[in-house]
Parts: sequence; structure tokens; C-alpha cells
Amino acid sequence: MYIGDYLGRRAIYSPDALAIVDAGKSPVWRLTFAQMNERANRLANWLQQEAGIGYGDRVAILARDGVEHLDLFFACAKLGAIHTALNWRLHWRELVGILENTTPKVIVYSDDFREAVQNLQNDPEVTCLSHFVHIEGDGVPDSYLFENCLQMGTTTPVVTPQVTDETIAALIFTGGTTGLPKAAQVSHRMIAWNTLNTVIHDLHHEDVYLNVFPLFHTGGLFVYTLPQVVLGGTTIIVRQFEPAQILSLIEQEKVTVFAGVPTMYQLLTQAENWETAVLSSLRFCTSGGAPLPVPLVEKYTAEKQIRFKQGFGMTEFGPGIFALAAEDAIRQAGSIGRPNFYVDARVVDDQNQPLGPDEVGELVLKGPSQSSGYFNNPEATAECMDEDGWFHTGDLAQYDTGWYFRIVDRKKDMFISGGE
Repeated sequence: MYIGDYLGRRAIYSPDALAIVDAGKSPVWRLTFAQMNERANRLANWLQQEAGIGYGDRVAILARDGVEHLDLFFACAKLGAIHTALNWRLHWRELVGILENTTPKVIVYSDDFREAVQNLQNDPEVTCLSHFVHIEGDGVPDSYLFENCLQMGTTTPVVTPQVTDETIAALIFTGGTTGLPKAAQVSHRMIAWNTLNTVIHDLHHEDVYLNVFPLFHTGGLFVYTLPQVVLGGTTIIVRQFEPAQILSLIEQEKVTVFAGVPTMYQLLTQAENWETAVLSSLRFCTSGGAPLPVPLVEKYTAEKQIRFKQGFGMTEFGPGIFALAAEDAIRQAGSIGRPNFYVDARVVDDQNQPLGPDEVGELVLKGPSQSSGYFNNPEATAECMDEDGWFHTGDLAQYDTGWYFRIVDRKKDMFISGGE
């Protein structure tokens, strides 16, 4: 049974291939697919036997990027449990409502957020948490050390027959709207079809991808990280985006694929080692989150001979929805590109009727990489899904005769911060 057990299959096909480089560790950790699979099995067995985690249970994590995020994701996938990554930018009081809604039994956390977890542990409104697991440091009272949990867990492969393509693998919280963040349900089906949409756009098993997106975000987990695992490529993770370090890592690790938002690309050009950085290993860079300015494309092309692809996505769909090819970066500047291969896109009027080229209406989407809705929130699900199964994005868009789409406004108000 391999639905959900991505590492189980990859560990058979390429056990000794380098899977993860955790550049946030000192010294740097380098883990093969076999090692990652063993860690996931150990953690899954510990969660099942010690914490009582089973199919459909939620397990939370509050930590900056590190291999532990992926350990937990893959362990949950094997169990049919639901990986629930919390946004560490939120105040602990904001997390109370999220925990009340999702009711995780276990929370894994890094020392950066020990005080927040201590407050959650002491809050009488938070009654769901039974087990606390700290990645490093001393932890809160009665907390388990993460690596000790792995040592206590056995390496026996975990098989959960109930897992199907519609089983929820993760909850990813939407950002930008007012009120409590909604938890989008990411199924194993979504992950598989998003991976296929990504691979079609020139991702290879030899690729080395450097991830700088937070792993609580759909961009961190699903844009390239999970497709890389399925393909057998290497993913490098860092604690946070530090421009000089990123440029050095690209050169040292011979990174072939990098993704970021326009602000990140601008900051890289301002780093002290920009002029001397050798970035010739990069096959392409991908930009998303906002339109990429043409002068920035031209600077990267002229000074570093880098090709830019661009993408448009969202938590509830994919996240890969649209792609703009490198050859279109300048001639189609401002466009979000064309729909990915297995994504249907329309622009509709207020009566939900399709509009033609150059007409402005709401962007609606349909396809197998679509979320089944928001966790424990049927009202919000009903608001964005129509009776024919189309997802209403709240974006006002138009397309031309070449099927290039542009976002022209926002039908629903939202606030963007930190690339989210």
C-alpha cells in the first residue's frame, strides 16, 4: 500500500540517493531516502504506540524549517494522520483558536517557540494537546525530545489500509483574509496531481532544489519539495531566508532549481556576495506571489544568465495553477501565464457564465489538484465551491486569445505579508 507512503516507494527505487540537506543544522545534515524513510517509520510508530495517533488524527508542528517538518509530514502520511503545520508568525493567542478548531493531540515545536507552547500548555481553553515534543533545548514540562522519540520508535514499516487518494494529508492555513485562518484540506490526490503538473514543467530527478519558503506554507511543502521526493531529487532546507547564505549555498551545493518571491530576488542582488556569486548551476528560477518586474528579469539575465519561470497558485488548489514560461517573462510581463496541464480555468460574470477574451470577471478553477474544502468549516467551503464543482478564487481576471491570464483586481479583500 503506497498511497501516502511517498518515502516507502522512493526508498525502494533509490535508497542511497541524497534526499534532504538540512543546512540549518551545524554541522549540516545530509540524509538519503532510506534514512528519511527510517526516520518516518520510527516517528510514525512512536506516534501510534505512545501518543495514540491514528487515521484522521491531527498532529501539529510549530517550528522554523528543518528536517523535522518532513519527518512529521511523512510519518503522518504513513498513518493516515493529518499534518498540521502552524504559522509561527502568529501570536500564541491567535493559535488558541486554530487549535480549538483542529484539535491536534500532539504538538512538535522548536526552542524558538517554547514560550508560546508553554502558554498554550497552561491555557485552560487548549484541552486537545496530550503530548509535547521539543526539537531541541529543554522543552516545556513533560515534553519529549524529538530524536528520543525516533529512537523509541521501531523501524517496522507502517501500513494503514484506510488511506485512499481522498484521505487528508495536511491542513494548510490560508493567509491574508480577516478573521481566523481557514484550514484548507490537502488530500493525497491533490499532492499526486500537483506533482504531475509540476513535473510536466521540466523538473528532473537529478535536480537539486533549494527551498526558502516556510514549511507551514503551501509553497514550502508542495511547490517543489514533495515533487522532488516523488522524483528522487534533492531538497535543501534552511532556517530562514538570508541572502548571502542563499547565494553561497547555490554555488556550494550546485543548486539547479530555486524559487522565491520578487522581494527575495531583489534582496539577493543587494547581498554582499552578489557580484562574486557563481550561479551557473541553476537551470532556472521560479518566481511567484507577485508580478516579477522586468528590470529584475533583465538584471538576472545580463549578470547571471538566469532564466525565470513564473507561477501563480493558492493554498486551496494545487498550489500550482498557472505557469509562465521563461521565454514569456518579458513579452508577457504581468501575466500569470497559462493554466497548468491538469487545471481548468474560466473567467465568469456575476451569473457564473463564462466570459470571452479580454473580458473581466471572476477567475474560477476546476481540476484534480483541487481541495475538498476547509476543515470543520462547511460554510466557508460552500461559499467558494459552486454546485458544478468550480472553485471561486475571488480574483478578478481576464485572458487573451493566446490563453494568457492576468489578475486585474481582487473581488475579495485580502492582506499580503511575508510573501503569503
